[in-house]
Amino acid sequence: MTTMANDLLDWSPQAVVFDCDGTLMDSERHWQEARNRAFREHGLQPPSGFAKQAMGLHYEDCGRLMARSVHKPEMAEELTAALLDHFLELVTDDPVTMPGAAQLVRLLSARLPLAVASNCPRVVVEGSLERAGLLSHFQYIVVPDTGNRVRPKPHPDVYDVAARLCGVRPHKALAVEDSLTGVTAAHDAGLRVLGVGSRPQSDAAALADLWLPALHAPELLAWAHSLDAPGTAPE
Repeated sequence: MTTMANDLLDWSPQAVVFDCDGTLMDSERHWQEARNRAFREHGLQPPSGFAKQAMGLHYEDCGRLMARSVHKPEMAEELTAALLDHFLELVTDDPVTMPGAAQLVRLLSARLPLAVASNCPRVVVEGSLERAGLLSHFQYIVVPDTGNRVRPKPHPDVYDVAARLCGVRPHKALAVEDSLTGVTAAHDAGLRVLGVGSRPQSDAAALADLWLPALHAPELLAWAHSLDAPGTAPE
């Protein structure tokens, strides 16, 4: 990448790939509650700091981590199933977009191909975006797929596939992420990365080109308004 990190908003990508949970949809709180319910259902107590460890993980990886964290690895399958069941119930009852998500997506979809790269099951991503009125703005939804060897974040696969489906080389695409797991995946795939939310206190946060507090940050919306029509982005 030749463009310096501090001028990300002077750069015109040829595609934008969004994470879903915690970036477009306010569903991280649902995952946290689902984890708590799954632990309680099995008479277990979540360890201190577990929410931070679990953020951004694929739900199967999270279920395994839950089991290991309470020293009961044999319960991984049960906890994974309970986690997904509780999350689906919560997200169906209360789908909420993150502040600024709808406005930014609508602005960008008129200018660039958009995709979603998520660790969630496809039914969750598509259902959440459909209920939020955003699904039609995305050309592609990419989720882990063992059959096609698309591994979950922090592996780079979902971002690499999403960029290429959009018809661009990864370094010409921008990823929008809220978690270090996702930032790592997008960076390793070769995309430039915009981190959204509070910048984590971790060296891995530097893998993002820029962190902004929210999707409705004035400088981000101004950047979206300034982008050229499809096909005119500079090299």
